[in-house]
Amino acid sequence: MFIQTEATPNPSTLKFLPGRDVLVGEPRDFRSVEASANSPLATGLFAISGVTGVFLGADFISVTKDETNWAHIKPAILGVIMDHFLSGKPVIVEGGVEVANHDEVDEFFEQADSETVEVIKELLATRVRPAVAMDGGDIIFKGFKEGTVFLHMQGACSGCPSSSATLKSGIENLLRHFVPGVESVQQV
Repeated sequence: MFIQTEATPNPSTLKFLPGRDVLVGEPRDFRSVEASANSPLATGLFAISGVTGVFLGADFISVTKDETNWAHIKPAILGVIMDHFLSGKPVIVEGGVEVANHDEVDEFFEQADSETVEVIKELLATRVRPAVAMDGGDIIFKGFKEGTVFLHMQGACSGCPSSSATLKSGIENLLRHFVPGVESVQQV
């Protein structure tokens, strides 16, 4: 098995491409070993000293580290990923703590804005999320209030030095152009 790696705009995050599907459905973002209890792959990665975050996408795994040098932990990360896929274990264990749809519960917006919110979500899904996934991350709609769109950055995008520029220059301009009533974008 050959696993490729790609740098991301976040120097603390690397994107690992195992050359096969990683996760079917919505991406998962794990920020602690406790949160990764239903993912044997994420739990294995958190066992490596220096790993502070694991993001599972459709065909990639983004791993975020602390100040540890990549040269010290990258071989161990590659080993855990290879061992996991060769073992045949599932990436997510069904029946574990289910977190797939909890993001929708946390959304907030006025019922009168539901059409605007649908347009925002569609633009995020078709134009923003694919581009952000190429950098090893994801972006989740959290809310809309008084002209402000609230978004949550995950994976490589979380804590990335260029995430503010992505939000303001890219996403905010896109949404303001296509959606009347959108005035700004904020990260939550």
